Amino acid sequence: MTAAAATRDDSGAPVPHWPAPFASRPVDATVTVPGSKSLTNRYLVLAALADGPSRLRAPLHSRDSALMIEALRQLGARITEVPGDGAFGPDLEVVPLGQDTAAPLTRIDCGLAGTVMRFVPPLAALRNGDSVFDGDPHARKRPMGTIIEALKALGVGVSAEGGGAPASLPFVVEGTGEVRGGHLVIDASASSQFVSALLLVGARFTEGLHLEHVGKPVPSLDHINMTVAVLRGAGVSVDDSVPNHWVVSPGPIRAFDQRIEQDLSNAGPFLAAALASGGTVRIPGWPEQTQQVGDLWRSILAEMGAEVTLSDGVLTVTGGPEIKGADFADTSELAPTVAALCALATGPSRLSGIAHLRGHETDRLAALVTEINRLGGDAEETSDGLVIRPARLHAGVVHSYADHRMATAGAILGLAVDGIQVEDIATTAKTMPDFPRLWADMLAQGGASEKEADAGAEGSSGGAAN
Repeated sequence: MTAAAATRDDSGAPVPHWPAPFASRPVDATVTVPGSKSLTNRYLVLAALADGPSRLRAPLHSRDSALMIEALRQLGARITEVPGDGAFGPDLEVVPLGQDTAAPLTRIDCGLAGTVMRFVPPLAALRNGDSVFDGDPHARKRPMGTIIEALKALGVGVSAEGGGAPASLPFVVEGTGEVRGGHLVIDASASSQFVSALLLVGARFTEGLHLEHVGKPVPSLDHINMTVAVLRGAGVSVDDSVPNHWVVSPGPIRAFDQRIEQDLSNAGPFLAAALASGGTVRIPGWPEQTQQVGDLWRSILAEMGAEVTLSDGVLTVTGGPEIKGADFADTSELAPTVAALCALATGPSRLSGIAHLRGHETDRLAALVTEINRLGGDAEETSDGLVIRPARLHAGVVHSYADHRMATAGAILGLAVDGIQVEDIATTAKTMPDFPRLWADMLAQGGASEKEADAGAEGSSGGAAN
């Protein structure tokens, strides 16, 4: 999406911008964020394949999870909301897919959710019927060739809706009710989700799955480790002792009752607020051990000059007198938040090992460079990341490119730079519903002015006009 298009809706009319609150004093707040999108959608897939009904406690309720729920319902799973004790919505009870003999044509809307467009097609191959996959316009630009070719190598028919050989959305998966499995070689260098997608269903293949990766290193290995841990928790045998090889034994997926951890990646913008304002932010319920990549915040923020402690399940981050620049390798989905802080740092920073972000909701590397430089910053792309040097930023509009993490990066910059506006703050609903209200609630605690809190809250009803 171009900068010009980002300021107008489908009819060409101007869209309002969200005035990002400026922190005139240090933030002092305790914040709880919704459940993990990565864990919620992995457990939903497993529940749809399990040997009995399962329950997800305190799951994420967002656009991405809603798309996953509807996709699984279309394939035959029964998913029901039931009262729970979570602060962000009901629990989910999942009755797995039945063994239908001749299912009608099903259409799956992937939206812009990578987990839906990558995780669900292998599951659809186990269904006896055709499934059409499509999504938002930008979803058609996201890398999908690896999953398509993997399914073909497994003997699954995959075609364009009008016939021919597809390389991206839209496409049709021609399920026959079973997949033989066995040894499969793929190149997953574009996304770790290709590996996770196949591992999640491998136990239901007749011969299990021996997945081998060849090519450049797989990015975001933390997400694959998460998938392996989730599988093992459901009684699936996974051998990952040999690098770039994963062996999933055939067998049942045990039904479960699982509480979903809060999303540590989405905790990042709130923790970053401590550095951007020189204040303190506390996140209760931080797990002592986790497979979430967001646990890296503890080391990343400390390296940038913050005081970071984890005590009795509460992660506390206090900003220092300055934000220090540093070199960061493979920050994965944390990169937009890290880049926003680097743009406020007093020294240069380098982010490497994140070339795969060019294939996310938008080309995040190009988008970050464009938006930081638009505000007077000094950022440039490298072959696998970014270099960001100190520069004085000024007021302006941060475009989101329909990418939730670009929008939250703009909110972080707005804390330190008066006059920042964020285009399409509503895109944060992809993984964090009601982000503007959560941001305003953070600012309303312990020191932020009434004006600051009111400005943030305006975004929950559409924001102020530009």
